[in-house]
Amino acid sequence: MTAQIIDGNAVADKLRLEIAAEAAAMVAQGLPKPGLATVLVGENPASQVYVRMKRKNCEEVGFDSFGHYLPENATQEEVETLVRGLNADPKVNGILVQLPLPAHLNEERVLSAISIEKDVDGFHPINIGRLAQKGRESLFVPCTPDGCIYLVEQTGFNLKGANAVVLGRSNIVGMPVALLLVKRDATVTICHSRSKDLPAICREADVLIAAVGRAEMVRGDWIKPGAVVIDVGINQVDDPTAKRGHRLVGDVCFNEAKEVAGWITPVPGGVGPMTRAMLLRNTLRAAKIQANR
Repeated sequence: MTAQIIDGNAVADKLRLEIAAEAAAMVAQGLPKPGLATVLVGENPASQVYVRMKRKNCEEVGFDSFGHYLPENATQEEVETLVRGLNADPKVNGILVQLPLPAHLNEERVLSAISIEKDVDGFHPINIGRLAQKGRESLFVPCTPDGCIYLVEQTGFNLKGANAVVLGRSNIVGMPVALLLVKRDATVTICHSRSKDLPAICREADVLIAAVGRAEMVRGDWIKPGAVVIDVGINQVDDPTAKRGHRLVGDVCFNEAKEVAGWITPVPGGVGPMTRAMLLRNTLRAAKIQANR
């Protein structure tokens, strides 16, 4: 069996077209464009790239984009003051503080300062708390976990009653995606560095979501035949045959896993594009909520 490739670029492109159409309809009704503000603290090269891509995606769907940059040595008060100002700005519907922040800053305090109605990254403690509670709904869901579930659902796979395994327990991906799977009535196992016999646990997974940050850790013989495999990892490995001397791979050994799985996401071109598309969808939702109020 060779797995069907879940094309995150194609799915994200379709979703962005839908978002652009909805944004245009809002403007046609006399409402302002949805607006996203990004906050970047410091000179982290990867963060700079991510912020540029997010701002570019905003422009592509007809959103306003507001970029705010603070130096590496910005104080806690300076960052929180900027966030409070964006909370009060009616042109800003969503606020994204690019993580990670410099080590001297208190990340939780910064995220808590964001208005829950503008928390389009979904990391405000109240949004995460609601995600963890039965019968409660978050205003916004973290973008990468939301994108993972969206891709699973695009396959037509029914999560209700399925065995789902999540490799990784980070606050950004592992824990939120596990909570989303629970909300869809999957039976969920969360694995981490202390888990015993990871291959055996993974072989029971109807849906496997890998988010551990270790290049090609998940081998083909870890995969249950026919499983849905969502690879969140983005790892750089040396490759002298590549133009830049390296290439990107996921947490799953793609060439092995695709011969066993039923569906699988590639790296790159799988989860990454969905993260940005979900951010746009959350920003559109924020704009609608604020317009209705």
